Amino acid sequence: MAGGGEALPDYELLELLLFAAIPRRDVKPLAKALIRRFGDFGRVMAASPSDLAGAGLSEGAAAAIKLVQAAAIRMGRQRVLDRPILSSWTALLEYLRAAMAHDANEQFRLLFLDRKNALIAEEVQARGTVDHTPVYVREVVKRALDLGATALILVHNHPSGDPTPSRADIDMTREIARAAAPLGVTIHDHIIIGRGEPASLRALGLMP
Repeated sequence: MAGGGEALPDYELLELLLFAAIPRRDVKPLAKALIRRFGDFGRVMAASPSDLAGAGLSEGAAAAIKLVQAAAIRMGRQRVLDRPILSSWTALLEYLRAAMAHDANEQFRLLFLDRKNALIAEEVQARGTVDHTPVYVREVVKRALDLGATALILVHNHPSGDPTPSRADIDMTREIARAAAPLGVTIHDHIIIGRGEPASLRALGLMP
């Protein structure tokens, strides 16, 4: 309580969480085993209920872990609501990392912005496999028009952990930008989430 979560290594933080869900048991070995199995604390939080069950967790313990993950994502999202996204960039990236960095499959997420660059809506437009997500340009632009958005931020994750944009990522971004521009919709950026710092196609000079 005095030092906060930063004072604890990952396995001890997980141990305390498991102790609350599994009373009257030494859960330190279980916490260490989960981190070894999944790779790190974030991946334990992001593991599916079935994978957690396969690692030996009860339904209640798995539910506690998913609740913590949901709370972290909700807190991050609240920090970017009702404020200009472009002036809250650090908070946005932190939220996107919490929501997507540990997903085992690719997902393509859209952030719809109004004329003041405030967030109108956020939607997962498509989910894919470990290395591919189908993106339909027409559906992206149509949804922006339906919501009255004037700008978009495209986001997807690389489950491999390497956020380096692929040729397909660059081509798809440019295709969406070309389709959206005549309709008054701007593509501000395409962010790729990996294990470390996210990659911004605009910062890399790869936006049209």
